[in-house]
Amino acid sequence: MEFIGYIMIGLFIVVLFQKLVPTKGVRQISVTELKNQMSAPNKQFIDVRTVGEFKTNNIRGFKNIPLQQLSKKMSQLSKDKEVVVICQSGMRSNQASKLLKKNGFKQVTNVKGGMSAL
Repeated sequence: MEFIGYIMIGLFIVVLFQKLVPTKGVRQISVTELKNQMSAPNKQFIDVRTVGEFKTNNIRGFKNIPLQQLSKKMSQLSKDKEVVVICQSGMRSNQASKLLKKNGFKQVTNVKGGMSAL
């Protein structure tokens, strides 16, 4: 039984590690860098927090597509433009970035620390 416990802990660590490690090919920027890029016309800005979180506090110019809906609403985004993704802490936006890369988006940028870093 003790052996199974170690296996479960190991699996938990692997899953957690995969969620935290930045995805290869996804650019990571700080909120300071984000502020300098907000006026760029060739970028799409998406906030993957829940609708409630977005309504409470958001950055003008960001479109709200909650992470749970991203797979279904991905067609609303252009694969020809860079996608800049933000969430509350950077965890969900990292997951969204991975999903976007898997679905053929070439230029994906994650905002490190998310809204909490503002």
